[in-house]
Amino acid sequence: QVHLVESGGGLVQVGGSLRLSCAPSGRLFRYYGMAWFRQAPGKEREFVAGIQWNGATTAYADSVKGRFTISRDNAKSTISLQMNSLESKDTALYYCAVDGQAMRAAVETNHNLYTVWGRGTQVTVSS
Repeated sequence: QVHLVESGGGLVQVGGSLRLSCAPSGRLFRYYGMAWFRQAPGKEREFVAGIQWNGATTAYADSVKGRFTISRDNAKSTISLQMNSLESKDTALYYCAVDGQAMRAAVETNHNLYTVWGRGTQVTVSS
């Protein structure tokens, strides 16, 4: 069964940094965009950052621009999310996901169009 495995979450203080990683199990996704989403208790799942299948384009939620950086290693179909200057509002369960459409010309931000998901990694930012 194809799925994704996230790692790197944890507890960090406000202003700290974490680096999340996501790796596939079962197959590679070289021709598919990938993204990070997050969901806090009682809130909707929201787009955080995404990267095009070829790495040419990235996109970020306004709330994380300038603080988070997404990258990918296409040979391994892995993505990472470097999170700096973390804030309490960044506390959530973070998921990585694979776009359902191959070679999309842009980064998709609608979580309903992502078809392969990980189980999530918890990020908790304490003040």
